[in-house]
Amino acid sequence: MYNLIVYYLEFKNKAIDLRSKGKTYSDITRILKRNIPKSTLSEWFKHIIFSKSSQRKLQKNVAFKLKRAQLKAKRINAEKREKYLLDLKNKNLYLLDLINVPMQKIILSILYLAEGSKHKNTRFLCLGSSDPEIIKFYLSLLRACFEIDNSKFRGRIQCRADQNKKRLERFWKRTTEFKIKQFYPTYVDKRTIGKKTLKKNYKGVCVIHYFDTSVQLELELLADSVLKYTKKGR
Repeated sequence: MYNLIVYYLEFKNKAIDLRSKGKTYSDITRILKRNIPKSTLSEWFKHIIFSKSSQRKLQKNVAFKLKRAQLKAKRINAEKREKYLLDLKNKNLYLLDLINVPMQKIILSILYLAEGSKHKNTRFLCLGSSDPEIIKFYLSLLRACFEIDNSKFRGRIQCRADQNKKRLERFWKRTTEFKIKQFYPTYVDKRTIGKKTLKKNYKGVCVIHYFDTSVQLELELLADSVLKYTKKGR
């Protein structure tokens, strides 16, 4: 019994000594190779008076472990989110096999309904976006669904006052694969004079015109039919 008490006191004193030197609870349990409850450690350490150097060391150790725990939690959350998004993507991949030309035309009509011009007196297609992928997607759908005459395309770039017009024109020319003569003069929004563009990689807005009344009417009528169908379905 006496030996057990002596061992306990020696063990406790080792823990107190480690704590007084600025070790954290996890450091102490690792060094002593014992899973000591935090409540026990707290009781042992409540009367410790730290030196300034030990206090600084303890604070540094605690901050380091907290930062490491935060980074680990961030990594785990990122991995969980990546897996979640991948599962969502894989869950719907089979739908791509259902996309034929008629389905592409419906997708095109919905895209135009959302992003296209809403002026009823206009007799040409007009759609604009700051996203080059949307513009390329729109053009690819048009070419897949209709007999397109490339000479009927026109483009207009709209940008902010502090942007480089020539650089934007080269960018959208590559994106659309239009000839330079198919672009109207670039429009600079005068309301942005003196205001810095904050959005990184902002390329302005590219507006695509396609001068074909029949295509415009067909898309608008199809979009209207889709709207009526979904309303009827409710």
